[in-house]
Amino acid sequence: MDIHEVAATVAARIDPAGWREEFDSLFARVAPAFARVEPRRRARLFVQALLGPIEVRTCWQIAEYAGESDPGGMQRLLASASWDDAFVRAQIRDYVVAGLGPGGVLIVDETGDAKKGIKTVGVQQQYTGTLGKVDNAQVSVHLAYATRAGGRALVDFRLYLPAGWTDDPQRCTAANVPDDIGFSTKPQLAWQMIEDALDAGVEAGWVTGDEVYGNDTKLRAHLRARQVGYVLAIRCDTALTRWDHPSLTITAAQLAASLPAEVWGRYLAGWGSKGPRYYQWTWVNIIETESDATHHGHHWLLLRRNETTGETAYYRCWSPTPVSLPTLTWTAGLRWPIESCFQDTKGQTGLDQHQVRTWLSWHRYTTLVLLAAAFLAVLAAQQPRPQPSAVPPADEIGPLSAAEIRRLLTFVFAKPDMTMRHALSWLAWRLVHQARARHYHHKRRTLVDISR
Repeated sequence: MDIHEVAATVAARIDPAGWREEFDSLFARVAPAFARVEPRRRARLFVQALLGPIEVRTCWQIAEYAGESDPGGMQRLLASASWDDAFVRAQIRDYVVAGLGPGGVLIVDETGDAKKGIKTVGVQQQYTGTLGKVDNAQVSVHLAYATRAGGRALVDFRLYLPAGWTDDPQRCTAANVPDDIGFSTKPQLAWQMIEDALDAGVEAGWVTGDEVYGNDTKLRAHLRARQVGYVLAIRCDTALTRWDHPSLTITAAQLAASLPAEVWGRYLAGWGSKGPRYYQWTWVNIIETESDATHHGHHWLLLRRNETTGETAYYRCWSPTPVSLPTLTWTAGLRWPIESCFQDTKGQTGLDQHQVRTWLSWHRYTTLVLLAAAFLAVLAAQQPRPQPSAVPPADEIGPLSAAEIRRLLTFVFAKPDMTMRHALSWLAWRLVHQARARHYHHKRRTLVDISR
């Protein structure tokens, strides 16, 4: 297949009118959140700018791309305009579930972004897995929805406020944190989002997450009480009780080491960009030792061994009904899409590019970012997908990714005409702002030096 044939194939998958109609439909969902026309119109421009070819998604660049004369309107949209961002987040969740289809899996995980200074809400020295170390960072917990067909998107989030923030009322007041917000652990934040999704009618039979969530007894108990199965990673030193040895406590790693070679089998954990992901898997019936009156159902320890490195991962699993081992391996494999969601949402719609400090502004910026990312995810899910194959044909064209669709949206949405006058006006605005900022920064530094 030559380049012209590929171009023709791709062109057949692009539907500018259909994509504009999809965007209009999405905004019709969220329109009731806005009491006035002005913030609704500006939010639409904000999201289109997030999807546009701008370098950094700050209010300055977003406003310039949207054709506005200064960033004041976009800043007011985030900081003080009258609109219900919680309603928008609920619509994002419902839109994603409807667009990707029922029967998906809910995934919980957190992401962190390194920050300078200490005034941005939630920022302090704390560990974040994104950076792999303790750093001055802001951490948020997210909920994603993913299906076996490959669809995935972030659908909700909660900002993690460390105790260093919640124990400091003055600091919270300065960042406009509501008075009713107290300290919550990451698993508690995860459960808030899961409970909201279940109460809203999301049909997800499974929840998955990493060790932070798998080792939390209350989260597991909540899921069992709602009859929602889980495949949650746990640490290797987690103490367990086998069903056939109820008086013996053993760690997950010790149990794995005691199993004979013949109980391991090769099963599929899903399809990745480089083909099928096979691992060695096995499972063992275990007893739930927590006295929470939700002992009914079926408990397992699921073990996954890398065929190349021999590294073993451990999962605590529960289901209200019997399930097969391949069901658990597929569910365990569906935890990884949330990492792709973070990568896509940061790279394509600017999840980590905000320059806001307060509680409300951060939540509104992140909400609009997820709205833009949800639109991309649904368009990507609508792309025709070839049947998975261990060795696909060399001329088989895969579906358009969210990143590829975003590049094409530049030609779908009508961009305001940009004149040299507009560009010069923005250049002048930036230079004036930078001059004032430089003056006051230098003045403050001079006063500090004099006082010493």
